[in-house]
Amino acid sequence: MKIIDFEHGDPRLTGDLLPVLLELRPHLTEELFLRILAEGQGQGLRFSAAYDDAGVCVGATGWRIVANTHLVRKLYVDDLVTAATARSAGVGHALLAHLEAHARAAGCTALTLDSGTQRTDAHRFYFRERMAVTAFNFVKPLV
Repeated sequence: MKIIDFEHGDPRLTGDLLPVLLELRPHLTEELFLRILAEGQGQGLRFSAAYDDAGVCVGATGWRIVANTHLVRKLYVDDLVTAATARSAGVGHALLAHLEAHARAAGCTALTLDSGTQRTDAHRFYFRERMAVTAFNFVKPLV
């Protein structure tokens, strides 16, 4: 497996990564994804992808380094998804290890993510990865 950090504008973001990301975020269109990339770049949004030995994208993650008053500096994972055809093959573990290395190199105190309450399979995975539930995430829809 090979993990690649994409630069903004890399055509593999839409050609390779987006189809995998759609398994987690089905509301995205290519146009919306490109708009998010353009706005998110200024906010530190980056994407990485895992490729199998045949060169097929099998995992995707969106992430950023965030400064805040709680953890001072953290790596926040916006998205983490393994293609359905590649689950339980170590892709998620490899992506998290890759992100942890980025976090440590950037002097982060933690790696954090939010996960929908309905994603119980993902929660089991996060617990196996030695992550803990430390807070509730509250949302007030504005649309």
